[in-house]
Amino acid sequence: MRSTTDAERRGWTQNPEAVQQDILTVALAEFAENGFSGARVDTIASRTQTSKRMIYYYFGDKLGLYTRALEAAYLRVRQGETQLELDHLAPQEALARLVAFTFDHHRANPDFIRMVMIENIHKARHLAESQVIRDLNEAAIDKLTEICRRGQDAGVFREGLDPAALHWQISAASFFNVSNRPTFSAIFGNALFEDDGQEAIRRQTVDAILAIACKPGVRDPENE
Repeated sequence: MRSTTDAERRGWTQNPEAVQQDILTVALAEFAENGFSGARVDTIASRTQTSKRMIYYYFGDKLGLYTRALEAAYLRVRQGETQLELDHLAPQEALARLVAFTFDHHRANPDFIRMVMIENIHKARHLAESQVIRDLNEAAIDKLTEICRRGQDAGVFREGLDPAALHWQISAASFFNVSNRPTFSAIFGNALFEDDGQEAIRRQTVDAILAIACKPGVRDPENE
């Protein structure tokens, strides 16, 4: 790793938000790789342009840093959903775009998946303490609730859709695609994880969720 110049040090000192983002990026990778117990703050500090003392200054302790890294991982996916600008789209198209985004995001962010896996191993002990994560995920359900309402008002979605269950179904395929890749590949080969295989699974995942949500005979408007 190259040495940090005096100019860079001054820049980081004058930009505490950038310092914290740098720390969180490195911390997320370290916690995802080694878990909470195995991660080392010394290692995180050595891979950033700051010090262990500064990390504790910003985040309090190792648990505070872990929690903020977990929150940052959830924030990234929720911010990505917001940027989709789904409100002006037909309900079927909005749902299809949300499913495709979730699949793509999880595939591109395996550290997020590993962090969630770690939390599940620990029965969500740390996640449950974060009001930030609860608020972020309530917003995700609110978004799906609105899409479902618009689809039902338009007569294209089934009545009685449960937005939380729909979120579960979207997450299930997108999450499994990353979390179980090593074991699935070892048993069945890697073809499904090549670009062509991933494109096919992505398309089928979108189709499957639309089939759950839409009334019989209603198709995705993009395919009509």
